[in-house]
Amino acid sequence: MSTSSLLAPPIDPAEAEFPHWQRNLYVCLFGSFTTGVAMTLLLPFLPLYLEQLGVQGHAALAQWSGAAFAATFLSAGLAAPLWGRMADRYGRKLMLVRASLGMAITMALIGVVATAWQLVGLRLLAGLVGGYASGSMVLVATQTPKARTGWALGTLSSGFMAGNLLGPLVGGSLPPLIGIRATFFLAGGVIFIAFLATCFLIKEQRPIRQVRPATAAGDQPPRASLWAQIPDRRPVLAMLLTGLLMTLAHMSVEPIITVYIAQLLSPDGQVTWYAGLAMSAGALGNIVAAPRLGQLADRVGYHRVIVGCLLAAAVLLVPQAFVTDVWQLIVLRLLMGAALAGLLPSITSVIRHSVPAAVAGGMLGYATSSQYAGQVAGPLLGGLVGGHIGMRAVFLATSALMVLGAVVAGRAGRAGRRASI
Repeated sequence: MSTSSLLAPPIDPAEAEFPHWQRNLYVCLFGSFTTGVAMTLLLPFLPLYLEQLGVQGHAALAQWSGAAFAATFLSAGLAAPLWGRMADRYGRKLMLVRASLGMAITMALIGVVATAWQLVGLRLLAGLVGGYASGSMVLVATQTPKARTGWALGTLSSGFMAGNLLGPLVGGSLPPLIGIRATFFLAGGVIFIAFLATCFLIKEQRPIRQVRPATAAGDQPPRASLWAQIPDRRPVLAMLLTGLLMTLAHMSVEPIITVYIAQLLSPDGQVTWYAGLAMSAGALGNIVAAPRLGQLADRVGYHRVIVGCLLAAAVLLVPQAFVTDVWQLIVLRLLMGAALAGLLPSITSVIRHSVPAAVAGGMLGYATSSQYAGQVAGPLLGGLVGGHIGMRAVFLATSALMVLGAVVAGRAGRAGRRASI
């Protein structure tokens, strides 16, 4: 990530309705980066840790590894709407304080587990009490001048993706030096620093709560449901679908990429090394492109960037099905990561601008859940299509879904423009 991409573009003083927005962004950037590292650092040594906990046999190790890794995303996806609504009611900063402290404690506890069940249980707890990155998206989206929302969310997205990219590298280098359990203690300590920074540096400006008129009996009238408070639901529903497709496109290839690369290499080729490089290439493209595409969306419109990114991803998926060399696949994955980078900040910005501020957190929580649904559905779809039809068909089927998403997002954008006339 270049230094220039982290420097905020000039802002008109008349737009500075949130005087602490840049400081809030950089604290959230640090917290999202550290939690991203913490959530992924166990990937390289997870089977080794399970062996230390008494799991024996390749089949059992594979099953427990899958359960332990997926547990966090399952509970996080289920809890995201709840934490979003709590953020609307009690404040977004409070949710970040809760998430960072909960993650710091949970990561330290993972370092003292004695059984595989305890490990899976704490991974579930990490997803339930965590959510710092998604909470940061809510806070930054609601505490940033609207003209800078895309750039700020793109920068924040880059920080989280950088954490996901570096996490496995940290997890591969630290355990041989300090041990597996000490690695979790260290991760918990770093997240605790993010907790302290969140407590003392983030300044949230809460909107003045409007008092609803009392009924004749003196009681407050019942509050309208979250969806009932949204004037036009079409843009929001389109963005929920787009978020699902975004993560589905990224994750659909994950189950087959190692096997696919093995077909492109000689029998003695370094399959796992090239597979890791291909997976990391997408994250690297995302890190580099996200702030720039977010800034572009602030200028030309969020729906235009969403449609363009979806179509670019669809086009880049097609040649991935017909590559003849592993380096061709790596370059295409890098470009696809850059194309997908514009989606998350634009999706978040559209939802932020389409709903009342009082329910923004709840709706962004639903958006997070839809993205987690894509993380679950993507590997299932990729494994199913790849196993029954062929691995090349995975790329083509995902490309077709990207085109469908572009059509839906384009129609929602046109409907929104007509409504504003």
